[in-house]
Amino acid sequence: MMMEEETTMMAALSTLRPSQLSDLSYSIMSLSFHHRCRLCFLLSSPSLFSLTLHHLHSLSFSQKTLLIARHLLFSLHHLTRHFQPPPPLLLHPSAAIKHRDLDAVLLLLFLCETNQHNPEALERPHAEWRDILSNLCSDTMLKITGITGVVDGAALIPYMEMVKRCRRFVGIMGCVGKEGKEVAASIAAVVALPAVEVRRGGVECVICKEEMREGRDVCKLPCQHLFHWMCILPWLKKRNTCPCCRFQLPCDDIFGEIQRLWGVLVKASGKSLDAGWT
Repeated sequence: MMMEEETTMMAALSTLRPSQLSDLSYSIMSLSFHHRCRLCFLLSSPSLFSLTLHHLHSLSFSQKTLLIARHLLFSLHHLTRHFQPPPPLLLHPSAAIKHRDLDAVLLLLFLCETNQHNPEALERPHAEWRDILSNLCSDTMLKITGITGVVDGAALIPYMEMVKRCRRFVGIMGCVGKEGKEVAASIAAVVALPAVEVRRGGVECVICKEEMREGRDVCKLPCQHLFHWMCILPWLKKRNTCPCCRFQLPCDDIFGEIQRLWGVLVKASGKSLDAGWT
């Protein structure tokens, strides 16, 4: 039986055009291949493996949670690329991750995956872990190179499985899922908001309840609602939602942004289900 997260992602993807699905599948397959190559390189180097494992051991549980959350955020930005306007930056600031931390999170996730499917492998002495994990990693590499026939939509399955696991983990830690939590809009998103000229009078700014006079420059949110600049800027410093329709702008809070992007998928999946997707 398909789980809730998988149903949501599959239903959302079903709304994409064939060209969009193909583009997303190819980009995710390339990203997954890059990460697997990075992991294989890590496992092939005794010194790098030792340093990365030591780095993982030095992190507190909350720091490991943040590490997984950053990886999840990066993955969700990738997965939602066709469901929302392009971000003002090539990569959301909250999703940036250093090479050392990327190695750490890839190793951590692979250890979790190994513990689930081959728990006896990690019962061996730590000195044997690198060789054991190297063999397991080599086996899984065949599944994403195309040698075993993984093409188009099939490349999305392991990626969505990873997203599901990461989201459930940060959810269990109580970091996401808190509806109604107010977070400020991302500075980059606010700076990118366009100024438009009011073409006709009689339009009210819902924040100050005053008319936006014809010919005046006002702020236009992505949801198309207009506001006085002096009204909307203080609002967006406290919350990332439109005062009229609750449309969410990107935010710099990692867990708030995870929640926003998941909401993008949920909204897209709802449209698919309303249209009769099964």
